[in-house]
Formats: sequence, C-alpha cells, structure tokens
Amino acid sequence: MNHLASLTIVIPCFNEEDMLPISIPKFIIILENLIEQKLVTDDSKILFVDDGSKDQTWKIIQKYNEENHKIKGLKLSRNFGHQNALLSGLMNIDTEISISIDADLQDDPKVIQKMIEAYYKGAEIVFGVRNDRSADSFFKRFFAQNYYKIMNTMGVDLIQDHADFRLMSKKVLNVLGGFKEVNLFLRGIVPVIGFKTQKIFYARLEREAGETKYNIKKMLALAINGITSFSVMPLILIIWIGVLISILSGLMGIWALFVKFFIGGTVEGWTSIVVPLYFLGGIQLLTLGIIGIYIAKVYMEVKARPRFIIEDEIK
Repeated sequence: MNHLASLTIVIPCFNEEDMLPISIPKFIIILENLIEQKLVTDDSKILFVDDGSKDQTWKIIQKYNEENHKIKGLKLSRNFGHQNALLSGLMNIDTEISISIDADLQDDPKVIQKMIEAYYKGAEIVFGVRNDRSADSFFKRFFAQNYYKIMNTMGVDLIQDHADFRLMSKKVLNVLGGFKEVNLFLRGIVPVIGFKTQKIFYARLEREAGETKYNIKKMLALAINGITSFSVMPLILIIWIGVLISILSGLMGIWALFVKFFIGGTVEGWTSIVVPLYFLGGIQLLTLGIIGIYIAKVYMEVKARPRFIIEDEIK
C-alpha cells in the first residue's frame, strides 16, 4: 500500500434523534481507529445527510460538529427519500473513497475496515452483503427473501441481500454522477456500472433505538420502483396475459356451446356475458395500472426536476 486514501462515510438520516447519540460516537471511534491504523488519511470525515427530518436530527448533527470537526452535515430542504438523500451525500464529497451506511447501525460498521482493505487490493466497489438476518422480524426476512427472487425473475441485476452498505471509489462516483434518472434506484444502478467488485459478508444487527423507517408501504414502493426502473418484463407479461385470455375465451366459448346444446339447464346468456365481463374488466384494470406506472415514470423523467435540494451545509 503505497498511497493512503481519504474517506468519507456517508450516512442518510430521517428522524433519527434517538439513534444519532448512539451511532455518532461509534462512527467517530471507527474513523479514528482507521486513521491510527494508517488505513485512511487524517482528513477523512463522516457526512450525515438530514433528509428533511421533523425532529432534532439536524441540531444533533450540529452539536457533534462543534465537538468534532470530522462530523459534517447536509440538510435537505424537505424529505426527498432515502435514495436521493444518499445520492446527495455521495455527490458532495471530495475524498478518494466513500462508504455509505445507514444511521441505525444494523449494518455492522466494523466491516468498514475490511471494505477498505478490499479497496487497497484493487476493488473499486465493495458490497456489504448480509449472510445472517436473524435480527430481522419474520415479516422483514420473508419480504427480503422474496423481494430478491422477484427482482431476479424480472431481470433486475441485484446483489442478493445487499442494500446500500457499500464502498465506492472516486472513479465509480464520477461515473455514477452521469446517471441522470429522477426515479433513483441505486441498488440497481451500482451493479451495472462495472469495474472490479468484491463482497464482504456480515450479520445484520438489531436496531438499538428508534424505529425503522422502511414500513410495508415504503418497502413495496422500493420494490415497484426497482422493477419498473430496470425491467420491461411487466409489459411483456401483459402481452402474454392477452394471449392467455384469448385462448381461455375460445375455450370458454366452446364450453358454453357444449353446455347449451348437450346439457342444457343454464340461464340464457348469463355465462357468456357476465363471467367474461368481470374477468376481462379485472385484467384491463391491472394492465392499465402497470402501463400507468411506466407512463408516470416517463412523466417524472421528462420534467427532470432536481433529485435533491440542499438547504444548509456543515463543512
């Protein structure tokens, strides 16, 4: 190792007033240890991104900055969402490597040292991968397992059990800056960038304070965004559904004629009208909804509104 790299740990936060007094001191200790071990330069830092929090998150970041100059902060003008908040931090750093991690400490920060060692061995991207989710609730484990299966089935290239805990070099960040999607899904974008990658495995930890910000609604929204941002498979499925309905309609017509002429006892016209009406109506609503999602995403991309707006900054 001939050259020490400078590091920024990027941590998006949303209403984390209970967690930050626990996590910030731990991140400081980790960074100081990395500096003492000559793994990163002394000008390395920790950047907290306040994603429009409604509690005391920003004031806590300010307080710790006054006590330690390695604590930096970005305050967004409103809540732009986790992915956009993370991107705002990554696009506003000047160090040679970045490591993104959530403030809840469920992704083991001790793995950061292994990530940096992998970078010095040539990896431009290092993915933190969970190989033990026993700390998660049953529902969250069930959702995560099926989430990755569905995404892979839809043709989305994701790293199994990887969220947003990763190391990226400055070279990768420069390429990432060229992706202009408004509908941002970093978990899908980063793997398609390329370069040499490596995986570091770890056990997911329990949250020590506060509540998870990824409820059912947000997890489903993230899944839908990922599928529609990286796959046209739902549109192809609509075509096959149309083919299947045509076949079923033909079979239903043959069955209705058979009943009418050979069995009898049916209400005249009921089967041939009501059943296909409800069936086709449901399919039409489903397909229009899928098409509507894609049209809405095109609408958002065409407007090209800012993905984040910075209100304040602590340097």
